Amino acid sequence: GRLFWRLKRFTSSYIEPRLHALGYTDFKMSYLMFLSNIEEQGTTNNELAKRACVTKQMMSKIVGLLEEEGYIYTQKNPSDSRSSIIFLNARGKELFVALEGCMQEARTKFDSIVGHDRMEQVIETMYTLVTELEKTDQ
Repeated sequence: GRLFWRLKRFTSSYIEPRLHALGYTDFKMSYLMFLSNIEEQGTTNNELAKRACVTKQMMSKIVGLLEEEGYIYTQKNPSDSRSSIIFLNARGKELFVALEGCMQEARTKFDSIVGHDRMEQVIETMYTLVTELEKTDQ
């Protein structure tokens, strides 16, 4: 458990300051579990809550925060007027472009420590674990 925590802490402390320097001064890495689950055609609050493993009430608060900070926008759901559909706005999409660059920097650092091939194995193993674990969660 400690290894997971330390790697997560390193990644956050490596990437967040780089994003802040690029103008995303209000961004927190914890936002990624929400933003990364928003699909191009939009995602409902309920679906986003399910994907992020949080309550609908918590998701509503996070949606309000992310909308206020300019990463997303919402529209009334045409098929259910009681709900909204959540979309990334231009700033949210630009964040992902910036994030990709920051992640590549982190990847280069990881490669320099363990080598490219070993890092590829780590990523493949994590992908397999996540894919299989998500199957059992449903």
